[in-house]
Amino acid sequence: MIIREATLNDAAAITTHLLSAMEDIVYKFIGEENPQKAEEFLYHFVSSENNQYSYRNCVVAEENQQIIAAASVYEGARLEELRAPVVEYVRANHNKRFAPEDETQAGEYYLDSLGVSPEHRGKGIGSKMLQFLIDKYVVKNHQTLGLLVEEENTGAMKLYSRLGFKPVTTKQLVGKQLFHLQINESCL
Repeated sequence: MIIREATLNDAAAITTHLLSAMEDIVYKFIGEENPQKAEEFLYHFVSSENNQYSYRNCVVAEENQQIIAAASVYEGARLEELRAPVVEYVRANHNKRFAPEDETQAGEYYLDSLGVSPEHRGKGIGSKMLQFLIDKYVVKNHQTLGLLVEEENTGAMKLYSRLGFKPVTTKQLVGKQLFHLQINESCL
């Protein structure tokens, strides 16, 4: 398995994996539980540039020339700029009053989503992706890496804690209360 920066050619696979991680959120964005519309919505952004879900902000895990996992990460200070196209699109096509809460901020690189194909779950792929991101952002570039996790997702909480992430606060996102975790050099 190799983990690498994503390319435009990876957009369909990235969409599938990210959607598996954020399906509920996309449904809230588009205002309906429609898998096909959710996939079309997310693919539109993954295959474009200059937005928070762009392939340019993604890394993928590839095995036997197949993308088996994807993660979206971007600089928190750029949230407003990267989110603007998403907000404009949702307001124009789905919800005129769409105003999502800020899930990140300046001072961290934000792991927006990480999804692993169902047939590869439970094999350590997510851990390897997270370690790749920790090495890239925290170890090599001396940055803070942050993410949000649902309180009831105890498996993810254990994994993040094992890798060194620490809770820093709670945040609200599309009606859900989430833990905001971070890892930086002091956590290693």
